[in-house]
Amino acid sequence: MRRLLALRREGKLTTGQVRSAADVLEVRERAVWRWLAAAERDEATARAPGERAAYPGRFTVTDEVRALLGLWNGNVAAVHRELTARATRGEGDPPPSIPTLHRAIRRDLTPGERAGLAGGERAARKHDVFLARPRGWRNQVWETDHVQAPVLVDVDGKARRPWVTWFTDCATNAITGVAVTPVHPSRESVLAALRSAVLREDPYGPFGGLPEKVRVDRGKDFLSRTVTAAFDLLDVTVEDLPAYTPHLKGTVEGLNRAVESMFLAALPGYARQPRPGKRTSRPKGEMLLGFEDFTARLLDWTLWWNTEHRPAPLRGKTPIEAWRDDLTPLRDVPAADLWTFTLEDAGTRTLTTRGIRFRKRDYVGRG
Repeated sequence: MRRLLALRREGKLTTGQVRSAADVLEVRERAVWRWLAAAERDEATARAPGERAAYPGRFTVTDEVRALLGLWNGNVAAVHRELTARATRGEGDPPPSIPTLHRAIRRDLTPGERAGLAGGERAARKHDVFLARPRGWRNQVWETDHVQAPVLVDVDGKARRPWVTWFTDCATNAITGVAVTPVHPSRESVLAALRSAVLREDPYGPFGGLPEKVRVDRGKDFLSRTVTAAFDLLDVTVEDLPAYTPHLKGTVEGLNRAVESMFLAALPGYARQPRPGKRTSRPKGEMLLGFEDFTARLLDWTLWWNTEHRPAPLRGKTPIEAWRDDLTPLRDVPAADLWTFTLEDAGTRTLTTRGIRFRKRDYVGRG
């Protein structure tokens, strides 16, 4: 704009130059002429053409208004009522009108700030820019997570929501290992999923082998002494991500969302199914899947995901096709050695006439 202003003052500005500037700025030609006229009166406006000039007394968003927006979850009307009540008590100046308050908030706060004040950090994060990691090669990086299935299943006569623990390969989107538990997962379920992920022999293959790195999100089960010792023995690096950063392990988080929308939502007992009216209880006599049936169906869906589904990042390939097209050598561990590496040291036990006591149970060998 300053270049155009200088040309105009020299009498060398042409209509074609103004038209080109309008095309670059994506505005009409007359808007550029109007900005040039304003810049001749006040050259400071050439720094930000088109912006309304600030004037004394214009309302701006203060720290107090920001705090009230956070307190009232972004409700501008509630903020206006609060400011009015404070002014009545003599605790500040009367606020402007609600439309003026709306305009000031839209002008002074970014969309991300407004979303964060209304919905918290997760809402604000939707307006952030995240760069995608390079795809890498198979077994370069795995990601692992627990997810509680939003489906009620019958576990010994009680309706429970099972938990799923799985490992996924970031380069191929393949589910390498999975374990299902009827109660909250523990280090045992992590080790079971790890064994199924590493082994490539039937019925686990063809995915598997040892990864170079595994990303976890500070879960105490994944960082337990037993699990970390197993990773150390297998020469696998564990990357402990900061808390509340799901975007740093987007592959497994995407899998958590996909399994619900593509599979779990169609099962009987789906816990998030909308119901008419205000009734929140489940219908009487609803037939729920047994835990074994649910596990079998989930494993079938895992097989479909690995062999038939074509995730968008793979550009038309299935995970198994992307895996087989990658010729990166694999590091295998014999099943017997892997079983030894992933066993937990329970300490010294005493053999009595009842056998070996462990966790309030007696164990004996075959007699």
